[in-house]
Amino acid sequence: MTDLQARPDPMPNARFLILLSPPRSFSSVVSTMIGQHPELYGFPELHLFIGDSVQEVLDREYRAGNHFGPPGLLRAIAELEFGVQTTATITRAIGWLAERRHWTTKDMMDHLRERVAPRIGMEKSPITALKPLGLERAWTFYPTAHFLHLTRHPVSTRRSMDLFLDQRARTEKRRAFDSLLSWYRFHRNILEFTQRLPPGQSLMVKGEDVLSDPERYLPQIAEWLGLRTDAAAIEAMKHPECSPYAYRGPAPAHGGNDGNFMRDPVLRPGRVREPSLSDFFARQSFDWITDEESERLAAAGCQLAPTATLIEDVSALAHRLGYR
Repeated sequence: MTDLQARPDPMPNARFLILLSPPRSFSSVVSTMIGQHPELYGFPELHLFIGDSVQEVLDREYRAGNHFGPPGLLRAIAELEFGVQTTATITRAIGWLAERRHWTTKDMMDHLRERVAPRIGMEKSPITALKPLGLERAWTFYPTAHFLHLTRHPVSTRRSMDLFLDQRARTEKRRAFDSLLSWYRFHRNILEFTQRLPPGQSLMVKGEDVLSDPERYLPQIAEWLGLRTDAAAIEAMKHPECSPYAYRGPAPAHGGNDGNFMRDPVLRPGRVREPSLSDFFARQSFDWITDEESERLAAAGCQLAPTATLIEDVSALAHRLGYR
């Protein structure tokens, strides 16, 4: 796939599931549901594929405002190493992680997988798909892993992302790019990655379908993974609230999953509506990037494609994912 070489897996007979999606794509609820299968262990967002070493991950998280490390990683360490998630065990997890900052991120991921064996570990961090390098790193570490591509309608994703960013904008700088561009970039990265995998190693599923009809789609995912599909196993997957990571974590590691999901992690029955993409574009005007960002790009010799071209590209990708 690249000039990177796949590294040996110390658990060659152990399977691994990696969920890929943009942010705000139902990834928290869907991954937690899947992770409740009796043969799986659903981790929170570990962020381990954003760097080659634990130190590199800690440095990046520090710049992002997570001064002690990824909250999901700290919660997983507290849960698996110390048996419970409390402020005291999170504090111990911070020290435990700092002592292993020299580890590779693969060392850390392998350690966590060994702690949950014989269950199959499941990792989901939307940031993995932000850049192709994150996806290549995941494959390089785990060339036989299963990759689940989770999608959500671009209009719904944009609305959710804009709401999230508007809340953060009270204390942080307003976003520079329209959220549709982010949706497009993430899914393009994932598709370019998964299309190079052998048949059967990746599966694409619409989040709306999983949430609207779990009785139909959860067994299909379990069958793809070669797991139990009996009624008890599927029923367990319908209870994300039973995950140790379904609720807000203790200070200073509150995150690890979407905040809205952690406030109410119970699966709510009912059809998830998909808006009309054509209607949305017909009534929506776009300023794809801020004036400040336009000036910066122009100074760098870059220019954004015309609005009509961007709409055509987003629409084509949405159609490819099964949205209209």
